Amino acid sequence: MAKRTSNENSISEVLKMFIETNNLQKGIDGVSIQEAWYNLLGNGIKSYTQEVVLKNSTLYVKLSSAVVREELSMGKQKIIDMLNDEMGKQVVTDLILR
Repeated sequence: MAKRTSNENSISEVLKMFIETNNLQKGIDGVSIQEAWYNLLGNGIKSYTQEVVLKNSTLYVKLSSAVVREELSMGKQKIIDMLNDEMGKQVVTDLILR
């Protein structure tokens, strides 16, 4: 019978290793940034948001209202900073509102 080695790691460490070895971080960031968008900007903006997609480090947001798009474009950098703070790391460098 094979002898077990004692590689005791916490579940969080094992998950981090699994994510790193399978290159899943981009996908996880994409889902997390969608959740952050909805949480930070609230239900008012959520009702006008049709699509939130993260490609590389650019966040593309499709909105159904030109007025809301114009209003959000005034505070683009603040929104980027808030999203990155929520994520705990630099994920978004540019925000494109469509």
